[in-house]
Amino acid sequence: MLQPTPYAHPVQLPQAHGGLQCVAFEVNMIQVNCYLLWDDTREAILVDGGAFYDAERAYIDTFIAEHNLRLVHLLITHGHFDHIFGLAHLTQRYGLLPEMGRAERETYEAAKQQMEAFLHRTFPLEVPPAGRMLDEGDVVTFGTHSLRVIHTPGHTPGGICLYDEADGVLLSGDSLFQGAIGRCDLPGGNMTTLVHALSEKVMTLPEAVCVLPGHGPVTTIRQEKLMNPYL
Repeated sequence: MLQPTPYAHPVQLPQAHGGLQCVAFEVNMIQVNCYLLWDDTREAILVDGGAFYDAERAYIDTFIAEHNLRLVHLLITHGHFDHIFGLAHLTQRYGLLPEMGRAERETYEAAKQQMEAFLHRTFPLEVPPAGRMLDEGDVVTFGTHSLRVIHTPGHTPGGICLYDEADGVLLSGDSLFQGAIGRCDLPGGNMTTLVHALSEKVMTLPEAVCVLPGHGPVTTIRQEKLMNPYL
């Protein structure tokens, strides 16, 4: 299988403090945004570790080593196969278990069957044991930074966004994209539920918040208020 050339896309975070930095790795055949964030302490988190190809996994490992980072959390916004392809490698290499929304365990554990139904073929996919189950309002910390969990069901039952209020950053997974929302026709999906969650919990955030989605380009809350036809 032809492997793409991995690349780290720097993400501009206009309100970042404490040396917060972020890069996005576009990974696997579904082009998932896998985000690595760290600050001056060199503690780091990886969100949606979907690296499928050996070259992608090696590139991420090399990036972490060359930047002298210490990975302290593996987080997933939801359990679909394209967002978890690399978790078995990551758990083995860094000794961390993936953390996810509490209502996401069933979707996560069924990822292989969901992949086969969606792609009509099978790929290697090992699903490691789940780690910490996250609830609405829980906080994940790394270095001098923290992310608050926002439960946004609808794409999947336990989908979450991760909000860094101090830096004005939201990792939205497949709940919210530039000009779109996550598809809701897969098992456990519900468009009414997703639109309600986004309207009540995400569109009420400050307009300057930078939104880092699971696929596609970065956006802002203001841009989605003005242009997103679903919201």
